[in-house]
Amino acid sequence: MNVDLHSHSTVSDGWLTPEALVRRAHANGVDLMALTDHDELGGIDAAAAEAAVCGIGFVPGVEVSVSFVGETIHIVGLGVDRTEPGLVAGLQSVRAGREARAQRMSEALEKVGIVGAFEGARALAGNPAMVGRAHFARFLVASGLMPDVRTVFDRYLARGKPGFVPHEWASLEDAVGWIRGAGGVAVVAHPARYRLSGADMSRLFERFVAAGGEAVEVVSGAHSEAEMRRFATVARQRGLLASQASDFHGEQESPVDIGRCNPLPPDLVPVWSRFV
Repeated sequence: MNVDLHSHSTVSDGWLTPEALVRRAHANGVDLMALTDHDELGGIDAAAAEAAVCGIGFVPGVEVSVSFVGETIHIVGLGVDRTEPGLVAGLQSVRAGREARAQRMSEALEKVGIVGAFEGARALAGNPAMVGRAHFARFLVASGLMPDVRTVFDRYLARGKPGFVPHEWASLEDAVGWIRGAGGVAVVAHPARYRLSGADMSRLFERFVAAGGEAVEVVSGAHSEAEMRRFATVARQRGLLASQASDFHGEQESPVDIGRCNPLPPDLVPVWSRFV
């Protein structure tokens, strides 16, 4: 099967509406997909309805922002009940600090001569309550100040750069607990992206498994072949299910299109065995 279990719509920081995202997945031959917007469930109903029209399988999901040893980690929840009160309340608590953080980012950028960043970023956000770093990056590109989003992050928005603002997200245990409480499977998203020491990466997986986490993205749009092999080994050693995902945001920014992921190593147990 052509499976892609991590993608984003305009409800968080993707470029396409939920419906358009599903249509693109269908055009690319996807058999089973998940919408996993950041800390948001608002696009699930529209995406599920469009998936039914297109005749492709759909898994309701979310990507929860987590703070871990000073790094922002993302935990994907697959197969969640979007109406479950604990998950709804937990995500609302995570979203609550986003606007204040965005205002602080704008103030930090103004100190280095970039004016009007909050208003510009908000104008580019499909969901004004979810203004994030990607929207600031797109504003700087649209303004002609930077050539592309990656350069904006490297110069302004990464840790230690002028526009970076630290923020305390959910705890790892809370995020996994919300996902499990909503009937979902918790997945460590794109683990190769995190700037963690070997010891901290081991602690991440130890705590994740202890909390009830069950899977890891072995294949990700952010992973090289070597990184895929590394986390395939982690899945084997820790008895984790393996996920396959593009983390597609839009053709302007994503290195891998939705539905164009590498296949999983054949000896791993795919996480989608829970949904088909």
